[in-house]
Amino acid sequence: MNITIIQKLIAATLLAALILPLPAIAKVKNAPVGQQDTMPVFRDASVHDPSVIKVDDTYYVFGSHLAAAKTKDFMKWDLVASGANVNNPLFENVVEELKETFAWAQSDTLWAADVIQLKDGRFYMYYNACKGDSPRSALGVAVADHIEGPYKDLGILLKSGMWGQPSEDGTIYDAREHPNAVDPDVFFDKNGKLWMMYGSYSGGIFILEMDAATGKPLPGQGYGKKLTGGNHSRIEGAYVLYSPETAYYYMYLSFGGLDAVGGYNIRVARSENPDGPYYDAEGNEMIDVKADPALPIFDDRSIEPFGVKLMGSFLFDRKIGDPGTGIGIGYVSPGHNSAYYDPETGKQFLIFHTRFPQRGEEHEIRVHQMFMNSEGWPVVAPYRYAGETIDKVYREDVVGDYQFVNHAKDISAAIKKSQFITLNKNSKISGDVSGTWKRTAHNKAELTVDGVVYDGVFLRQWDPTSASYVMTFTALSKQGVAIWGSKMADKSDVEIVMDVQNDLSLGDTSSVTNNLALPAEGTRETAITWSSSNADVISEAGVVNRPEPGTGNATVTLTAAITKGDAAAVKNFTVVVKEQTINGVVAHYAFENNLSDSLGKAGAGIVTGDRIDKTGGVITYAGGVNNGQAAAFDGASGIRLPNGLISSNVYSVSLWLNPEQLTDFTTTFFGARDGNNWVSLLPRGHGWVNNDTMIWSGTAWYDAGAGMKVKAGVWSHLAFTVNNGSIVVYVDGVQKFSGTGFPNVFTTTDGSFSLGVNWWDTPYKGLIDELRIYEVALPAEEIANLAKKTP
Repeated sequence: MNITIIQKLIAATLLAALILPLPAIAKVKNAPVGQQDTMPVFRDASVHDPSVIKVDDTYYVFGSHLAAAKTKDFMKWDLVASGANVNNPLFENVVEELKETFAWAQSDTLWAADVIQLKDGRFYMYYNACKGDSPRSALGVAVADHIEGPYKDLGILLKSGMWGQPSEDGTIYDAREHPNAVDPDVFFDKNGKLWMMYGSYSGGIFILEMDAATGKPLPGQGYGKKLTGGNHSRIEGAYVLYSPETAYYYMYLSFGGLDAVGGYNIRVARSENPDGPYYDAEGNEMIDVKADPALPIFDDRSIEPFGVKLMGSFLFDRKIGDPGTGIGIGYVSPGHNSAYYDPETGKQFLIFHTRFPQRGEEHEIRVHQMFMNSEGWPVVAPYRYAGETIDKVYREDVVGDYQFVNHAKDISAAIKKSQFITLNKNSKISGDVSGTWKRTAHNKAELTVDGVVYDGVFLRQWDPTSASYVMTFTALSKQGVAIWGSKMADKSDVEIVMDVQNDLSLGDTSSVTNNLALPAEGTRETAITWSSSNADVISEAGVVNRPEPGTGNATVTLTAAITKGDAAAVKNFTVVVKEQTINGVVAHYAFENNLSDSLGKAGAGIVTGDRIDKTGGVITYAGGVNNGQAAAFDGASGIRLPNGLISSNVYSVSLWLNPEQLTDFTTTFFGARDGNNWVSLLPRGHGWVNNDTMIWSGTAWYDAGAGMKVKAGVWSHLAFTVNNGSIVVYVDGVQKFSGTGFPNVFTTTDGSFSLGVNWWDTPYKGLIDELRIYEVALPAEEIANLAKKTP
């Protein structure tokens, strides 16, 4: 790949920013009082572990990989810098400037930075680097006259990971007790004293008293005072914010693992003093929170009962009949936050990075407004900040149907999907949960859900799915569990049934080869039942039995009956079920001096330039693997195959290749639903699989490494099979990888396919021959037969 994974994520983010809606000309319904009544505009950026600082009228965030971004309104972000390389403008040459740090940490990148302005008016950046697979880290400080640099190094302050050697406190370093010197947060307390909180996993979170004149720790503290964590518990990203409203210091933390399957979540504890002790809502002292040393390393069960959990992975699940498009709005592994209190407005903000459902490891900055509940704990607004101000709400505006999210207390990769509830006029809660609700003040909320009392606020917010302002609530229990609600538009049963009828779709049904997923429920618990005009071909459960080869396609009418209360409607779908192929072969490209499918079923390939969507390019032919011809790729050209060659989650791909050169990320076979959902066969993969030959998917960043590398100048047979999430990879007929959880990429019938090129990377140079695509998952014996060369 001629761009790094991080660059690819940034490119995807910029693409997403381009397709965000422009300001609406018409006024938006239900806009909050005093707020601009047009559609809010967002511009997103990717900064991992964002730490906020305000300079004049601009907010900056600094994070990992020496990334930084800025905004004036917490909505529209501009990237300032990214990448710990010589071109980063925050340093004149960070590679040279911080070479001692990189050398100690055995790393070529930086972790979560924090910037603060000290009393001399200059800006101090607390940088850090870590080896990653161990707590061998260095934490230092650099200074600049201007917030955007350039910064000059003042030296390393702390080191960790010196195995078997004396550490910063004079004792032999023990990662179970001593900190990992990363993730600094430097702050002034209410009396003007300077502190630095830091740490990640390992021995826990520590705090040091700092010299406000030099920006360095006061002498004789060693690693400082421990506040929480230890025994390699997954606690990191500590950030402190003092609240003048409550006179507490709030220590925000991230529990769990930061990746999309790590269960990252944001928690908080509070103290009357900056250096603790900190307590959670149940009165547990955080110094006692650590992993059980008798359990496996990184045990989450030991720590998940503690801290006030403000947010985890969730989804306001868009169901059939709901407004908008897509799956709804939600986050995956939100965390490593900072926070900001605006003394002029009294507003508080939570600033963090998050991943997203069905978008793999791609991440962006998000900002949500926070409020203090009656118990003095922060509650987080359900939707991103769109300029809203909390105001008086009226009882009649609160009554209605809601999407309801309970964040629970667990550390889990599972996404908490919304449930359906109603806040009734009689103050009862019905639906998927039961209880009562009341408005205790102008905007205060108290909800009792399944016997548990939650305290918070009502707030009107911008819902991007429905593109409208809606009533929301956010509340917290005394056990430290957060709940959110997002109100749905007031509608009758007849209107709801009509919405489901209009929205219900089975996608492209003109060429069906696999079972159909027939939904049984629409929005607000609307029931959908199905009948079939020919149950032998498509059952009422969506099971497809394809006609025998040579008997022709079958046409079936599926009828959906939609009901809610006394309201009802039907919708018919015409479905064409394709006859079975012989041996499951969809297409065979033999490259005998042409780009045609030898079976005559699929269209011919088209020569492209150095990207899948570019014209030009030249494909020639040379001696093939089995005495015939092969397609010759010159390193600047590719072949665009017909759309829709694969349209299910069951398929096989087989081909021969003879690379002239091996370059990182270069694809041979490539298939994609869109720019975020793709499968790529790489002769030379990325560094996380030791550059081995691999199948790579961008849907969930799935790595199926072969554990070996094909050679340049030699014919190799590569094949892979996918069977409803199970993937097997073969090299020269021998299984090299098998796994589960492979993403379902080809959910449409118009996916894009190519050989030798994609949208991003260095084109393939070498030969490709005998490409076969199947609509079945071939058995190992058949793969072995395909891998045999003709004498």
